[in-house]
Amino acid sequence: MKPPILIFVACGLALTATTSFASGPGAPDGKHLQPNAPRTITVSEADTPPVVRAALLQSTLILLPDQEKVANVFAGDTVDWVFDGGHVASRFISIKPKLANSTTDVHIISDHGNEYTLQLREVSGDDDPHFDSKIFIAPGDKAAKDRLAELPVFVPAAELDKVKQEAAAAQAAQAATLKAEKSQEEAYRSQYPGSLHFDYTWDKSKGKELGLQSIWRDDKFTYLRGQFQETPALYEVKDKKPSLINFDFANGLYTVPKQLDNGYLAIGKQKVEFHRTEEAR
Repeated sequence: MKPPILIFVACGLALTATTSFASGPGAPDGKHLQPNAPRTITVSEADTPPVVRAALLQSTLILLPDQEKVANVFAGDTVDWVFDGGHVASRFISIKPKLANSTTDVHIISDHGNEYTLQLREVSGDDDPHFDSKIFIAPGDKAAKDRLAELPVFVPAAELDKVKQEAAAAQAAQAATLKAEKSQEEAYRSQYPGSLHFDYTWDKSKGKELGLQSIWRDDKFTYLRGQFQETPALYEVKDKKPSLINFDFANGLYTVPKQLDNGYLAIGKQKVEFHRTEEAR
């Protein structure tokens, strides 16, 4: 009969250990937690920070005023609490405790320069089983309320990262375009070395101001390339008299269906004259 006694004792020890583990630190005591209805808390610099009731295995959502976004979050205990906010430009922050009966605080900085301080308390061990599921924050100070109507003073980290990525992408695209244009021009030169002539002169400083980069010709056409803020008018000069001429323009390149000896580009009062060298005529 000894074996049954040993089995009974072992089962008793296992049951005791299981019960002890379930009621140990960091575990709920078995009460059914219930969410409160969403509520609004007012935050003022002169008052004690309001308390937010959080619960194990539950997430509490904190919402800034409609006009604001989260710029930064400074949390007290980041070991026993999880803070999720600021990854995207929004007014939302999620908090979640990992340890029963723990407390901490959090400072939320908005893009309008307002600072909201909250006390956080895990309540699964309280007699009251209710916890805050959703909290709306309202500024209590006049200065903070006034800042809501002003322009933001901070850029949320998520928006800053997005702007940096867009700027880097734009720079990369521009560099790729310039590289492709240069490669195209070099390829064109290599394919037609005998027919291309780069025998034009112009004032390089004036050309740079207007956006003119290069002028060349082949046996039938004259080409002018540049990066122009707006498209300059193109004139041919013969017998010291200017006249507008026909041309095609695309992607910063003028294509004139004739060989030009003299002419100029003009935008308003800006003017860049160009001349074919005497030796080439």
